[in-house]
Amino acid sequence: MREWLGLKSILRTGWVRAGVESPESVAAHSWGMSVLAMHLCPPELDRMRVLEMCLVHDLPEVEVGDLTPHDDTSTKSEDEHRAMKRLAPQWLELFEEYEAQTTDESKFVKYLDKLDMALMARIYEDNQGIDLSEFIASAREVIGETNLK
Repeated sequence: MREWLGLKSILRTGWVRAGVESPESVAAHSWGMSVLAMHLCPPELDRMRVLEMCLVHDLPEVEVGDLTPHDDTSTKSEDEHRAMKRLAPQWLELFEEYEAQTTDESKFVKYLDKLDMALMARIYEDNQGIDLSEFIASAREVIGETNLK
């Protein structure tokens, strides 16, 4: 359990690379997604499953690190799966569902992942006067312009 809490001290690599001052942790990102899920989850989805997926989708990053498209991600999937099996086998099914993107819940969690990133980009832009348009563009690819507004 102590390893899981290590997610609180892993900073989001994309924000660090972009020069964000005092960037959020991976755990803060998972919390942000969870709050968005509580507010936005459509009634036809299993909200508890969505929340659980939000909380564990990045847990392997405790071991693998927060990799971005700028990093070598050639073994990311295998490495994260192995880490999840070791760290929290009781939640492996949730992690695999998220990674497979085959259920409505997993697709919604991916949407929340990008929405949280886009909202944080706007917050950092407003508060720190830096250009994070690459993060907004990346979010638009998944959630679209209309949903981003």
